Amino acid sequence: MSLHRDEFHVGTWIERHARERPLHPAIVQAGRTLDYATLHDRVARCAGLLLDRGVTRGERVALLSNNCNAFLEFVFAAARIGAIALPLNARLTAREIHPLLLDSRPRLLVHDSEHLEVAREAAPEFTSRLAVGDSDSEYEQQLARLAPVPANEEFDPEDPMILMYTSGTTGTPKGALLPHRKTLYNSLNAQIFFDLNPDDRVLVALPLFHSFGLLILSLPTLFAGGTVFLHSRFEPHEVWTSVENDGIDFFGGVPVMFRSLLEALETPESHYELGGLRFLFSAGSAISVELIHQFQRYGLVLKQGFGQTETSILCCLDAKDAVEKAGSVGRPVRHAQVRVVRLDSVEGPSEEWSDTGAGETGEIVVRGPITMLGYWERPQETSQTLVGEWLRTGDLGHWDEEGFLTLAGRSTDMYISGGENVYPAEVENVLMEHPDLAEVAIRGIPDPNWGEVGKAYVVMKDDAPLDAEALMTWARERLAPFKIPRHFIVRDQLPRTVTGKIQKHRIE
Repeated sequence: MSLHRDEFHVGTWIERHARERPLHPAIVQAGRTLDYATLHDRVARCAGLLLDRGVTRGERVALLSNNCNAFLEFVFAAARIGAIALPLNARLTAREIHPLLLDSRPRLLVHDSEHLEVAREAAPEFTSRLAVGDSDSEYEQQLARLAPVPANEEFDPEDPMILMYTSGTTGTPKGALLPHRKTLYNSLNAQIFFDLNPDDRVLVALPLFHSFGLLILSLPTLFAGGTVFLHSRFEPHEVWTSVENDGIDFFGGVPVMFRSLLEALETPESHYELGGLRFLFSAGSAISVELIHQFQRYGLVLKQGFGQTETSILCCLDAKDAVEKAGSVGRPVRHAQVRVVRLDSVEGPSEEWSDTGAGETGEIVVRGPITMLGYWERPQETSQTLVGEWLRTGDLGHWDEEGFLTLAGRSTDMYISGGENVYPAEVENVLMEHPDLAEVAIRGIPDPNWGEVGKAYVVMKDDAPLDAEALMTWARERLAPFKIPRHFIVRDQLPRTVTGKIQKHRIE
């Protein structure tokens, strides 16, 4: 594949479409439409704003905001001048955001009105602030007075473009440094898998501060010249209304969102026309086979993918396989090489890693143009994750005979009971088939006899009573005895990241 230099330079993407299809809608939010010509003008002026604020090549621009067009404008504007966009989780407190800003040292913190107080409290003394959102905001006033600036000619595809902190299922966020090269190839992978074209209308209700909403849905759609329908927040009925009224072709979400969407469909007053929807796409964490089949009853194909901040999407499950291979996350994307390597070899040099056979669980590793540069100013953690040409995902999985990948949890989740490896994700999937369970998370805890045993934290459906013995019997009929949790604890809810991943380190 021959790629033009401008395709690598993310800061020029909107400009290219402004030349080719100036009046085509690029972003639609709350009834306001920005066509590509208007969006390009705003991005180019925003780039001038950054330069006016003293932002230079390689410096960080922090973004603390709900979904809005300005968020995307700053991402493209930063890329245009060689700066680095730093999306911040808008659900964090000032106390949580402050150390991230100390770590990344941004020149500018962009925030909306809702996060004004958090921004004031969190911003270090070396970081200036800028408010966006309202028509009379400081941002809009400065855009009106500043001239557009051209894209930075001092460009290399390996230049960092985004600094994105991991969601922190282990409790320690790290800043993944993502280059222009990765953003392009991730968009090419999405274009192939989603069959993206300029006529596509893609609904984005996921937050732009996360890799899924920004790098898997929004930027690939704008790379293809399509239209992003941006929702400031996720609300199930608003999603279905937009699908019906706006002619949405597809949208993506995490499993916890799709459970809410299904409940909205099942309410008596729901009568949505969904015939134009090509498919739904889930990622962020494993989705249950039952949920896939429930959407099928409505004639909706729920496809699945697997990835992480450091790589974006690694594997995807095509529509034709979505039901037959339900539970799998599919085959590798085109622009990546994915392996599953044996756990007893992966701690050594990459040239000594050995591949698993079909059905054998190992660690998933990847190489190719979709990988990160490394972790921001963390050489030790970077060297543990980037080994030779390969990136260790820390996720466990196994291939089937046809080359489809199924996840088996995180390598850090695995525990050893009586000398046997136990992968909590496998046990959780079995327990989730029980009709009384809404959620479950399993951790290994010390045991004097077995070394470790499983402790299951469960959320019951409709306040059903916990019958631990019944759950153990259910599991015993489907799993080997050493895999069955010995303890069951009821919780009202389980702590999750914004993408729906359960934070087991926070369960008490």
